[in-house]
Amino acid sequence: MKVRPVIGGQTSSLHRHAGVFLGGPVTEAELKKRLDDAEKSPKQFAAAVLGLPEKTLRHKSSPDKWCILQILGHLADMEVLYAYRIRQMLADKDPVIAPIDQDAWAKSLGYLESSPPELVALYGLNRHANVGLLRRLKAEDLQKSARHPELDHRVTVADYVQMMSKHGPNHLEQIERLKKEAIGT
Repeated sequence: MKVRPVIGGQTSSLHRHAGVFLGGPVTEAELKKRLDDAEKSPKQFAAAVLGLPEKTLRHKSSPDKWCILQILGHLADMEVLYAYRIRQMLADKDPVIAPIDQDAWAKSLGYLESSPPELVALYGLNRHANVGLLRRLKAEDLQKSARHPELDHRVTVADYVQMMSKHGPNHLEQIERLKKEAIGT
């Protein structure tokens, strides 16, 4: 099932795993909580996946869904994407975000040939760098934005903070379901 977040009265497949965009101001306490939550995510994934048998890592609930290895690769690559997009918003004049096809990335970028420790380490390193940058920002930086052509409106740094805080937990739930399914097969 694809969750399509409602954004500005429209639906979109953008970040179908990430939840909704904020669209409003964020308090300092909310920002700190979201960043703290985002920072915990790599350790939670390490605890959830390291040491799992190969069969479990490759189990799919259906042929068109991702397995745990693909989810880990997706997380690692999304952190690189978040890093680039956030930096565009902070530094570039009137940036436009380039959409991606996350399913094509999962099929084409060797996720299934990567080891779980490597993918978790990449996710953790890039998440750490992103959270570090976000913690150094001034409040006004959170409202810096870029135009997202798929959404036909602007998204802010604050939107990406929200997305980062929700992205990991959503995929962690997905992994826990896959682990239970794999045990039952």
